[in-house]
Amino acid sequence: MATAPNLSHTPVSDEILATLREGFAKTAAEHDRDASFPFENFSALHEYGLLALTIAPEKGGLGGGLSETSRVVAEIAKGDPSTALVLIMQYLIHAGVEKDRWPGHLRRHIEAEAVSRGALVNALRVEPELGTPSRGGLPVTTARRDGDGWRISGHKLFSTGSPILSYMLIWGRTEGDDPHVGHFLVPGNSPGIRIEETWNHAGMRASGSHDVILEDVAIPFDHAVDLRRPAEWNGENSVQTAWMVSLLGSLYDAVAQQGRDWFARFARTRVPSNLGAPLSTLYRYQELLGRIDALLLNNRILLQDLVRRTEAGAPPPASETLLLKYIITGNAIDAVALAVEATGNPGLTRNNPLERHYRDVLCSRAHAPQNDSILTLAGRTGFHQD
Repeated sequence: MATAPNLSHTPVSDEILATLREGFAKTAAEHDRDASFPFENFSALHEYGLLALTIAPEKGGLGGGLSETSRVVAEIAKGDPSTALVLIMQYLIHAGVEKDRWPGHLRRHIEAEAVSRGALVNALRVEPELGTPSRGGLPVTTARRDGDGWRISGHKLFSTGSPILSYMLIWGRTEGDDPHVGHFLVPGNSPGIRIEETWNHAGMRASGSHDVILEDVAIPFDHAVDLRRPAEWNGENSVQTAWMVSLLGSLYDAVAQQGRDWFARFARTRVPSNLGAPLSTLYRYQELLGRIDALLLNNRILLQDLVRRTEAGAPPPASETLLLKYIITGNAIDAVALAVEATGNPGLTRNNPLERHYRDVLCSRAHAPQNDSILTLAGRTGFHQD
């Protein structure tokens, strides 16, 4: 996982990000309403090289570090948060490919594919029987040896970006009494893969997080890119956790900022006849906007500090970083909830974007690890330190 910005990297211009943000915002409500996947957004991202943002310049990418990547995610999320969520998965995998774990030719191949044709990749982990792997247990998805390769069978849930994935990192186990667990790199167009369009969520409706069914899917032997005994997956990776929390935090904070801005415009322009002045002149609305801004200021400071420490090579311990996820996403939800409460029916009507922002920001609670796991880990760590 990259820990510092690449000195040869040229930051993505504000003009490019504004163009993408504004273009994505024009279709975000339509994609949300229809739960349709925004393929056109990823064509635009590829046009500007942003699907290869975290790939090194010498490999054809843009070489963005965590600070730049967080900035890009936040701006894209202001246009269409579902697009930003798919983008995060791409960034995390390309920033985190470990040289000593992946076969070199596979690492170079997916990097080249991302650069040349905008190929996307995501790790598919959640299963009906297992739930999220962060709570422990072995996956039901199984890889069996077949000559010089593997045959993969399983069922994955909440597979973000599934309609557009060129590669799927499938979390599975090997057959036998002493199974190894890890990732198998499966091309998305492999025979035996079926996408069931089950995603009908309250928020992030355009993320294409459908079910993926694998039935005896054949892959080469070296596409088992990282297999370990189950206990070997229990180690802490503080840098990877910091990247995950920084990017998800940037996404949901950006959604909350959009909710905040809509509320401010509403209060400035709404002039009730019995008041004869904008709602923004009322103490109650001024106090509410101050509370919202305090929550988002807290988020900004926490995210900036996390990014700074990580890029300096000293990320916080994973348990502490996960507490930041709990705080930042909680602040984002609370900020939008305050705006919804203050605006009443206008805030909840689907003709206004605040209702969509509220549904989207609530999805922050679903990302593993969930709040109960985060707080339990923090409490267990705290008791051990005393």
